[in-house]
Amino acid sequence: MTNLKKLPNAIKFALFASAASLATGNAFAQEAASSDTEAKTLDRIEVTGSRLKRADIEGAVPVIVIDRASIDATGDVSVADVLRDSTFASFGNFKPQSGSSAQSLASVDLRGLGSGRTLVLIDGRRAPTNPMSASSGSDLNAIPLAAVERIEILSDGASAVYGSDAIGGVVNVILRKDFNGAELRYGVGQTKVKGGDLEDASAVFGISSDRGQLIGGASKSSRGMVFTRDQIGGQALGVSLYGNNIYNPETGLAEAVPGFDCTGSFWLQSNGRCSFDFNSVAANEASVDNTSVFVRGDYQINDKWNVYMTATTTKVETFGRYAPVPGLVWAEEGNAQDLFPGDGLPTYYYHRFAAAGNRDNYTTTNNSDFLVGFQGQLTDSISVDFGARRTNYQYDENGYGYIIQSLANQAIDRGDYVLTDPFGASQETLNSFTATIGRNSYFKTKEFYGNVSFDLFEMGGGISNAVVGAEYREDQFADVYDSLSQAGVVLGSSGGASAGTRDVYSAYFEWLLPFSSSFDITLAGRYDSYSDYGNDFSPKIAARWQPLDNLTLRASYGQGFRAPGLDILNQADSFSAEPVVDRQTCLAAGLNEFCLNSAGRQVQQQVDTYFIANPNLESEQSTQWSAGIVYDPVDWLDLSLDYYNIEIENSITVLGAQAIINRELAPETYGPVPDGLGVVRNATNGRVLEVTAGYRNIGTLETDGLDFRANTDFDLGNAGRLRNRLTVSYINKYDVINGNYTTEYAGEHGYPDLRANLSNEWTFGDFGVNWGINYIGDQSTAATVVGGVTIAPALQVGGYATNDLQFTWNAPWNAKIALGATNIGDRYPELVPFDGRPWNFYLYDAYGRTVYFRYTQTF
Repeated sequence: MTNLKKLPNAIKFALFASAASLATGNAFAQEAASSDTEAKTLDRIEVTGSRLKRADIEGAVPVIVIDRASIDATGDVSVADVLRDSTFASFGNFKPQSGSSAQSLASVDLRGLGSGRTLVLIDGRRAPTNPMSASSGSDLNAIPLAAVERIEILSDGASAVYGSDAIGGVVNVILRKDFNGAELRYGVGQTKVKGGDLEDASAVFGISSDRGQLIGGASKSSRGMVFTRDQIGGQALGVSLYGNNIYNPETGLAEAVPGFDCTGSFWLQSNGRCSFDFNSVAANEASVDNTSVFVRGDYQINDKWNVYMTATTTKVETFGRYAPVPGLVWAEEGNAQDLFPGDGLPTYYYHRFAAAGNRDNYTTTNNSDFLVGFQGQLTDSISVDFGARRTNYQYDENGYGYIIQSLANQAIDRGDYVLTDPFGASQETLNSFTATIGRNSYFKTKEFYGNVSFDLFEMGGGISNAVVGAEYREDQFADVYDSLSQAGVVLGSSGGASAGTRDVYSAYFEWLLPFSSSFDITLAGRYDSYSDYGNDFSPKIAARWQPLDNLTLRASYGQGFRAPGLDILNQADSFSAEPVVDRQTCLAAGLNEFCLNSAGRQVQQQVDTYFIANPNLESEQSTQWSAGIVYDPVDWLDLSLDYYNIEIENSITVLGAQAIINRELAPETYGPVPDGLGVVRNATNGRVLEVTAGYRNIGTLETDGLDFRANTDFDLGNAGRLRNRLTVSYINKYDVINGNYTTEYAGEHGYPDLRANLSNEWTFGDFGVNWGINYIGDQSTAATVVGGVTIAPALQVGGYATNDLQFTWNAPWNAKIALGATNIGDRYPELVPFDGRPWNFYLYDAYGRTVYFRYTQTF
């Protein structure tokens, strides 16, 4: 199936969204007032996607810039929040959430290719890698928003310039450099939904002289915890088998524990089971507190040499609350709590340890980033840049209220913990089987780099220049859980240790060939050698042709790669009870071959699954090309349209229990079971006894689409100035191919094929108004019908638009006051479940209208 038929709708939306501003602004468009015809020399600068310094003109690759004014207009308090609304975050981004093993992580995922295929840079250098989910790349919470000057998004592959991970694109966070004076800022925000309130404060100073400059500051931001019960969908009673139920061997069904008072947070279902309302106590979103200190400076040693340095330290603290531990426990045969004595079997209880309290997890991350470098002009045509950098990302987590299963069973057998009256247990008894779990992780990097830029010769369009460079990086990683969690004896928790080191040696080049003033080609290549898996070479060619002063055509072709993460290569073996649908296992459980029960409901079966390490993983390989046009028909309007095409082969994929079973049963469709993985079945009835799963290089991902941009700038004379920025991203295809089986995702539920932003800024003297519109396209998934029975309903989510509004005033005492609201219409996502939550947590938020106030004082 192709989604080309949807393209006209995407274009119609773009035209409709910009029609009002274009039509109105055309009447006010003014010709340039300046008649200065003096020849001007454009400064040579370095832009994201290239290490060459060149004239500040439209380049051969597309770069979107979010400047400081645009950042302030959003009302956001973190880099992660700013990027969450980007149209390039096609399927949403991961954000801090309770119930996650990466509770404090905030990442960015361009093109929906995964955060591990999106490279994040800070001033052109790779951002620190997070240790709690190292293959997911960088943690945006480690970057203080107060230190940011602008954010550049390169929507093209760039492994030829930056190395691994730059497949979906590059996000380059540019820090403040040129600032004089002092700036104090304080802001607060209140969400319509209880608990998600915002607060941010920062102090920034800057001094400069004719030889150097120094800028530094400190910032603090926070967002409160949001409980499930206070958000949409959270008022419904949580349904869980793990309330307080027994397995009745006479009926083969689960039923409420006789004599237990199933009230309070417990409630009795119509089927006779006692459920636990986890929605009443758990939190959807963890609270986040971010504190940072930063400093950056440079000093001109003499006419030819300059030294620069950057230092940043960030501390992020989060608190998440989960419902009390669920777990399967039992009373041994003949015990007082064995409800079926004489059958030779224990009585199994699906129990919720509510008497032991909630599970509370506290995390602390400390990230330090230090860099020092030198720039020198050796001759008029040769310059050098070299330096060293060290980062240390430390993550610590403590969890309270967890249960050691074997000790709980002992308390049950002793009669100290009575399952018909768990709240009657003494605190001493509860303490005897509860545990505090811990996790300590770090990712440390040492880096040395250097490059030489030089002019080669004169060509028809100017000087041909090039840059060659080399880098060395040493990564050290460890992610260690407490011994009880690693042993798998703690209910409500799991985790396997992982640790490793690697050395990376890299060399690269770029070469600009300006054949004429209107046509140039850039060649680039990079070689990366990894000590643990091998090496890769990434070439790229990009061309720019400007046949008219107001028309630019551009295109690029390149290859890239993604190195396997240290956490994957070195993970310890781990256990999980994975839900599957398997014919023989279903039949053995008394269901039909599709795992449907007598009510026609599909009941997945849990099977013992062991995930094993794969130290032989190879890198993913990507091939991508793009072509675009940039057109400035009039002074007040510029347009661009870019097409991209990406293919990723040798994809690093985790093959879980269901994927392994599918391959075992239908290798002609899904491909064969990889060596080392497999399924063990009962010799008599064929049910699954055990699955060995893990990561492999398998499958291909293919995607293509369009990015459209329209910017206007109107001088309204006495009525002020109006600027509009429209960005639209459309995914035409997003297919994952495994063997002969292709899964098409574009436009499916959770995978919108259209995102758009429209920003409108009007300034009038000291006053300003910003109005922003964020749009996420509709999604739909057809029902799943097996054997004439619908086992998964059709899902439909309509288009979703939110409006943000901000008013600003530049006060005469050098202050700026901003009052605004995000989602001013108080819009909420539809309650269509996704990934275990009542709505898509990655694409949408459910804070409702957020009203904020910000005061900025400059000196």
